[in-house]
Amino acid sequence: METFIVECHDQVNDQLEKILPMEAEPAKRLNTAIRYSVFSGGKRIRPLLCYGGACAVGQPDENTTKIAASLEMMHTYSLIHDDLPAMDDDNLRRGKRACHIEFDEGTAILAGDALQSLAIKQLTELSDIEPSINLELIRLLVRGSGIEGMVTGQAIDMASTGAQVDLPTLVEMHRLKTAAMIQSSVLMGALGTGKATEDQLDALKSYSTAIGVAFQIQDDILDVESTTQTMGKNQGADTRAEKSTFTSVLGVDSAKENVKELYDDCISSLEPLGENADKLRHIANFIVTRNF
Repeated sequence: METFIVECHDQVNDQLEKILPMEAEPAKRLNTAIRYSVFSGGKRIRPLLCYGGACAVGQPDENTTKIAASLEMMHTYSLIHDDLPAMDDDNLRRGKRACHIEFDEGTAILAGDALQSLAIKQLTELSDIEPSINLELIRLLVRGSGIEGMVTGQAIDMASTGAQVDLPTLVEMHRLKTAAMIQSSVLMGALGTGKATEDQLDALKSYSTAIGVAFQIQDDILDVESTTQTMGKNQGADTRAEKSTFTSVLGVDSAKENVKELYDDCISSLEPLGENADKLRHIANFIVTRNF
């Protein structure tokens, strides 16, 4: 599995190196900010899930790498904007100064905007793929990141700051803010092979929804139990910002039990896919046991 992770990281980073603008004029500062944010580290979870989705139904190929790069650019855009003073107002990301701190707010906004458009553009450059599948890939990316997913989840999060929300609202918020893009990552990887059946996609939808929410609960647990140095972002930031989290609503012990239940659900959902889904099983285990 370690070899798989390293290979995925290398392939995605090589693709990103090809498509991101060089640090040159006429927009050197902007281009530098884009590269600074994309290549500042990170777990590359969404690209890994993309490759895992492809493996579950077929074989990863050149298109898988392009789709994975698209997902990572869209994710990085969201992190840049999430850290802005108007949003979460964080100064640390992936162990480095947030983009708006290292550069400035205007440059950070433009860097996020550029990455969003580059992510969509990358999906228009796939090779030997059915037009209907290509359109569905674009739809999944936009749905996961836009008003039907991450953007609305972030809006609910901002509106809920300083207020204690109930568990159903919290689950819905993170189903949109976090799990929607995780689901898109898995489904896009599978669809990109051109071999996914409806039954396989249904199994992957169940898997990705469960592991997407589990991902966020584990994040909330780490915000309480981990350290800034380990996580690469400010520990305790959600508490200081008076955000409702799974740990504040459920307590740490109950939150951990929810992670275990969701993990069991996502593993069970992969049974119809057999051993082809082993990489997704390993990724799920990493998500719920990580300390960063």
